Amino acid sequence: MYTFILRRLFYMVPTIILVSIVGFIIINLPPGDYLTYRIQELERQGFTGAQEQISHLRERYGLDLPLYQRYFKWAIGFLQGDMGESFAYSKPVTQLIGQRLALTMVLSFSTLIFTWLVAIPIGIYSATHQYSILDHIFTFFGFLGLSIPNFLFALVLLVGGLMLFGDAPTGLFSAQYQDAPWSMGKVVDLFKNLWVPVVVIGTAGTAGLIRIMRGNLLDILGQEFIQTARAKGLRETVVIYKHAVRNALHPLVMQLGMTMPRIISGAAITGIVLGLPTTGPLYLEALQNQDMYLAGSFLILLTVLLLIGNFFADIILAMLDPRIRYD
Repeated sequence: MYTFILRRLFYMVPTIILVSIVGFIIINLPPGDYLTYRIQELERQGFTGAQEQISHLRERYGLDLPLYQRYFKWAIGFLQGDMGESFAYSKPVTQLIGQRLALTMVLSFSTLIFTWLVAIPIGIYSATHQYSILDHIFTFFGFLGLSIPNFLFALVLLVGGLMLFGDAPTGLFSAQYQDAPWSMGKVVDLFKNLWVPVVVIGTAGTAGLIRIMRGNLLDILGQEFIQTARAKGLRETVVIYKHAVRNALHPLVMQLGMTMPRIISGAAITGIVLGLPTTGPLYLEALQNQDMYLAGSFLILLTVLLLIGNFFADIILAMLDPRIRYD
């Protein structure tokens, strides 16, 4: 097991390097750069010293260097904790994404917990009460949740909130805590407003996990070792929860590695609709503006989350199934 852990950690390094290179090249593929649009904007405003100012900024940000030199400059700084400076905001990238990344992680983990706590019990009930009335109801809402995009659900909540209560459920904080420093009151206010984006973002994932859990458990309940356990006189709850559910969880654990990046990327448009101060809206804006240091840093962070998720998913899978050996 220790050999497997060390080997997986070693494989993460070239993967991150490859993703950073490919991502940095793709971000810089469109013609021009952020400063090109800055020149056009300044010239439209009648600023006569646009070219001189942009030349200074181009030298400051290293945009006069070849692409590979810009990459190495950014990558070396990234390893030293310096992610570069954002073109659009003229601020260090670490300063821009610090609080947003923390709020994104809180939202993502809360959504993940909500998804699993809701989906697994419903999936177990649907499988053990196949074709019952509640099973049909859960199936209907499961397909409904899969078919409705998260951002459309967010729009429905906004319109419904305005029509019924005269207020739209936007943001993660109330007005008095929006720009206030962190305190216990702000943390409590965060969790009071967190449930709306958690439900919106987690709907599709919850519906999908319900269908997966139901199908897996139905397959497991029809296998011979379950019939043998019942023939030995074990209680039905022991047969289901100790033997069947444990094996049915394997595909869900295998998908755990993809869940976190999927939640973060899926929350991008939803974050714009609900006005959430998370990384998604800022990431999209950075890509549109060709803000390469800001967008590249987001890309690396998402890659690290994906690799860490897959890493822990493999370890949990080995703990659930003793038949799996990685050494």
